[in-house]
Amino acid sequence: MGTSLKEVYQAKISGGELSPDAAQANAVDLLEDLIRRISDTVGETGLFAGLFRKATTSPIKGLYLWGGVGRGKSMLMDMFFDQLEIDSKERIHFLDFMQKTHASLHEIRQTNVDDAILPAAEKVAQNVKVLCLDEMQIDSIADAMIVGRLFEQLFDRGVAICTTSNRPPTDLYKDGLNRELFLPFIDLLGQKMTVHELAKGVDHRKNRLAGEKIYFSPADATARKAINRIWHDLTGGNSREMTLQVMGRPVRLPQFWNGATRSRFWELCAQPLGPGDFLAIANAVRVLVLEDVPLLSRTNYNEAKRFVMLVDALYEAKVRLIMSAAAVPDKIYIEGEGAFEFERAASRLEEMQSADWSNPDTAVR
Repeated sequence: MGTSLKEVYQAKISGGELSPDAAQANAVDLLEDLIRRISDTVGETGLFAGLFRKATTSPIKGLYLWGGVGRGKSMLMDMFFDQLEIDSKERIHFLDFMQKTHASLHEIRQTNVDDAILPAAEKVAQNVKVLCLDEMQIDSIADAMIVGRLFEQLFDRGVAICTTSNRPPTDLYKDGLNRELFLPFIDLLGQKMTVHELAKGVDHRKNRLAGEKIYFSPADATARKAINRIWHDLTGGNSREMTLQVMGRPVRLPQFWNGATRSRFWELCAQPLGPGDFLAIANAVRVLVLEDVPLLSRTNYNEAKRFVMLVDALYEAKVRLIMSAAAVPDKIYIEGEGAFEFERAASRLEEMQSADWSNPDTAVR
């Protein structure tokens, strides 16, 4: 028998990689128990997978782990996933999962089936026995109508689901259109998953940035080196591309990992994006690293307008912004049409640099 999840967690504390956190330790116990139950049900992995599978009268009850930003939910899920010694597992960000689901449903519907949800769920269940979904959120009526029936079919097919979220199930799709149709799904989550709050405590992601300089000017090699170090600290050097679907259009985030995304100014602000796109980005991430913001003027007015939209969206959503720019905020846009409008953005950029700005308990709402 290999090293337990609890032993891995304690080793990270002993090595100074993590700080002791009672709420995290409680979550580790639940995840350890889930590993045990999965191992007992699925049995051996590899070449002989399934030969020793035990009969079970009920599917494995999954885990819905929720809590505030920076509490370590994604980190714990990563540890759980790494310690889970089966091959038929998948760990994916919830937005990516829904994007794949929409694509699968579109493909299946081309075959004129009566109900595309059934073959879509079967396709997942054939390859995945444990599905880890990070940062679950429901923001659209399309996702709300699909996810309930899809999860029901996955549960029926014995797929164990472990998910993280910033909010409890009762707050999913809150105030959404026709939300009463979504309520049975909330009840289903309570029946099929253990719902556990990672109780309020230290915001570890915020602590990683505590005392850190997060605005760099000028945007030179020194700035890039510092941002590289911060990015590695936030992500462990991992990243992948993520595409958001906004009103049927793709919005590409070139580097994304566990709620943090990194982009150059021109990759976001030179694209034909509008307020809805920037709101979607702000809702999908908790930290945005934006590099190489140039001086702005009438010559790049459209890009400047998009930058203001982006700053407003990040500010309202309390997303931490790490940024390199050609000048300090009140010197980025100093002449031409839009200079007066930019004063608010400059003020917000200054405010967003404060250590406690993104803490919802101290931020002015």
